[in-house]
Amino acid sequence: MGIKSITNTGRLYWLGRYSERVYTSLKLFSSSYDTLIEQDNYKSVCRFLEIPDIYTDKEDFISRYAFDPANPDSIYANLQRAYDNAIELREEIGSETLSFIQMAIYEMNSAKLSAAPLLYFQKITDAILAFWGCVDDQIDDENTRNIIKIGKRVERLDLYARLGKDRVSLLREVNRLAGRIGRTDLIYREEDVQELKDLMSTQEPDCSRIIWVVEHLVEC
Repeated sequence: MGIKSITNTGRLYWLGRYSERVYTSLKLFSSSYDTLIEQDNYKSVCRFLEIPDIYTDKEDFISRYAFDPANPDSIYANLQRAYDNAIELREEIGSETLSFIQMAIYEMNSAKLSAAPLLYFQKITDAILAFWGCVDDQIDDENTRNIIKIGKRVERLDLYARLGKDRVSLLREVNRLAGRIGRTDLIYREEDVQELKDLMSTQEPDCSRIIWVVEHLVEC
């Protein structure tokens, strides 16, 4: 595999991770928006996601976590990273697939200016869903599709474990990841995939271990 191919493999993987991070973060943010306004629940969000609590109050959190491009943990910053990777991968993923990430950026900028951002958040999640649909429909190369999807599954499993999702949800993501990763040219250890399966054998999986394994699963 040449240097360019190695670079693009990493970009594909992180395109999958960043797009999923935006999607799941928006779902969490939107579902807890009202309580975030009323209470200081943002502190629990920071704790679950293991991001630094750099916010002065709930209003500062709502503004900077959602929209601050200079905050590396913000939804905006992660969407921008997805876009940066997608731009570099235009030839691999196609202009139509790229256009849905561009659309999500447009809607995020609109949300930042709106007094009712939740409407735009839904448009962003719709754009990301359309992006994933386009990955399936428009990308002919199976390896390219699967690398993006592995990035998506790794990120979702990581976030679900951090949020303490139920075993059924975690098991579904482990099975999807395990069934696809062998169809890519990603560098990973079979033992780590097996460990994820083994962790699902208990009624209360060790979420901290799941996080560690998925974060070290792929050499990319």
